[in-house]
Amino acid sequence: MRRGLARRTDVRQSGGGAAPCAGFVGLISDTHGLLRPEALDALAGSHLILHAGDVGDPVILDRLAQIAPVRAVHGNTDGGALRRSLPATDLVEIAGGVSVYLIHILDDLDVEPATAGCAAVVCGHTHAPRIERRGGVWYLNPGSAGPRRFRLPVSVARLYVEPDGLRTEVVELG
Repeated sequence: MRRGLARRTDVRQSGGGAAPCAGFVGLISDTHGLLRPEALDALAGSHLILHAGDVGDPVILDRLAQIAPVRAVHGNTDGGALRRSLPATDLVEIAGGVSVYLIHILDDLDVEPATAGCAAVVCGHTHAPRIERRGGVWYLNPGSAGPRRFRLPVSVARLYVEPDGLRTEVVELG
C-alpha cells in the first residue's frame, strides 16, 4: 500500500479533557470527481470522514463510505443531484461532545463557531491546506484531494480527538 508523505502539525484545543476516540476523523475536500488511491490509503482507519465540498461525483461519497461513515456538504461546483442531496453546512459531533462545523467556503460562514460550541471549522474551496486558530477555534482546510491546481499540494488531513485536545496532520499525497 502506498502512503503519502505526512506533515504533522499538532493542534491543541483549549481546556483539554476531551474524550478520546478510536482512530481519527478523515478530512477531504475538492475531489472534483477524482478520488485517488493515495487518498483512500491515507483515510484508511478513519472512524468518520468529513468531505468539505466540491465532491464532483456521488460515487466519491460511496467509495469513501466503504472506509467509514461520511458527512459531506456541497461545494460551489457541485450541481444537480449533489447540490440537492447535500447541505451547504453541517454541524457534526465527532467524539465526546467535540463539535465540528463543516462548510465549503469559509467566507460563507453563517455562525459564530465559538458561540455555537464548535472546537473546529473544516472548510475547503481554496485547494490549499491550512491550519490556524482564531478565537479559540481551529480552522482546518485539508487542501484538495482531486486534480492538482497550480503548484499546490494534493492532500487530505486527519483529525484526532485526544484527552488533552485536538491534533491534526496534513497528509500530502505522493
